[in-house]
Amino acid sequence: MPDSHPSPSLPIDRRGWRGELGAMLRLSWPLAAANLLQMLTYAVDVIFIARLGEEPLAASALTVALFGLVLWALSGLTAAVAPVIAAELGARAPALRPVRRGVRMALWLSVFSGVFGMGLCLLLDPLMRATGQAPGIRSLANEYNLVVIFSLIPMLANNVLRSFVSALDRPVVATLITAGGIGVNALANYAFIFGNFGAPEMGLRGAGIATILTALTTVAAYVAVIRFDTRLHRYRIFGRWWAPDWHRFMEILRIGTPIALTITAEAGIFGAAAFLMGNIGASQLAAHTVALQIAALAFQVPFGVGQAATIRVGYFYGARDRVGMARAGWSAIAIGTGFMAFTAILMLTIPRYLLAIYVDPWAPSNAVLVGFALQYIVVAAAFQLVDGVQAVTAGALRGLQDTRIPMWIAAFSYWVPGIGTALVLGFASPLEGIGVWIGLATGLTFAAVLLGWRWARRERLDLTVREDIVPLRPSAA
Repeated sequence: MPDSHPSPSLPIDRRGWRGELGAMLRLSWPLAAANLLQMLTYAVDVIFIARLGEEPLAASALTVALFGLVLWALSGLTAAVAPVIAAELGARAPALRPVRRGVRMALWLSVFSGVFGMGLCLLLDPLMRATGQAPGIRSLANEYNLVVIFSLIPMLANNVLRSFVSALDRPVVATLITAGGIGVNALANYAFIFGNFGAPEMGLRGAGIATILTALTTVAAYVAVIRFDTRLHRYRIFGRWWAPDWHRFMEILRIGTPIALTITAEAGIFGAAAFLMGNIGASQLAAHTVALQIAALAFQVPFGVGQAATIRVGYFYGARDRVGMARAGWSAIAIGTGFMAFTAILMLTIPRYLLAIYVDPWAPSNAVLVGFALQYIVVAAAFQLVDGVQAVTAGALRGLQDTRIPMWIAAFSYWVPGIGTALVLGFASPLEGIGVWIGLATGLTFAAVLLGWRWARRERLDLTVREDIVPLRPSAA
């Protein structure tokens, strides 16, 4: 079918607000579920590594602190393929060649950025020395790090393929593959950490091997699904994989770099908060960690809605349909905010049951930790709504390929009013840990207000005006 002909299968719903809400929900829930399942995958690692003892668990935590930040940031970089191919689909579906080239260049970017990210992860040892970590833990962390970094490139490739299948209205594929990866990860951990199923007993290195195998298995699953699904296979995204399209490559890099820096700024403030809490007290830090895990669990849903907003706003952006852009963006904001209102109510009404996901809140030995955690969860409930708004609004703006100014908004919000409030209230007032959490809430509130303002004024700021489509060169398929 020629690229210039519209496809009736293009997942754009023009039946008004009700149709858009339904379409957004259908795209959002599998992406949110995949995010939650990904968290479960990391939890499986912790469960198995914890059986090795405190030192291996601490070493893995240090490794994952840096590796996770690099992976998250570079995932934002490579996921910029989503608004690019969504716009092409909206403009001239099925857009076989533009989509194929976009995905191909995003896969190239996953390799180049993955190699760069592996280099960054090798800075773990000097970072641990600078922060005074114990020699034994440093040795274990380096051993684990030198294995797990080889999973970075396939993980980034998975992120690109997930964006592709989701933009082509196959988000459930990502959910099912992520769910299958949990089983592979658990079996591989069981085999290589403890020497089961005839595998060598490798301890912490075995956990790294399990992560690599899970990432490679997931890539293979995506390749298989793309090969045998008629809608996905017609794009032949692995054809002529060696042919460059530098214009498209730079377009993805231009849109994705601010996303990666935004993620780094947001992750950085939460990492800084942990160090601040550690200076207040060990019990406060432990309570902060548990409460933050609950907030992070809830965040995966609006994060998934934001990913869906990027795709659906991108469809209408490519089609130059301003009414459709508005409906898609506001529908996503309504869904994300509504869910976070629900989680806020849960945090206020059943906080102990939420804490029970991670610790026993009724055990006398946890009384101090739980006491602090209950205070922090109250603040977390207060910032649930703004956290949802800023996540979804950022996703909607990415659908308009607007990422540079939102990056500066995030950096300012988190690191000026956010960390500034945390420092003042945490160390110059009796609020201590509560003050740090109020600082986090302040940063998220500023981000939500400023990003919401930018979304609301998108017409006046000419954000809905799309530049000419990137021309196709006949020399590359």
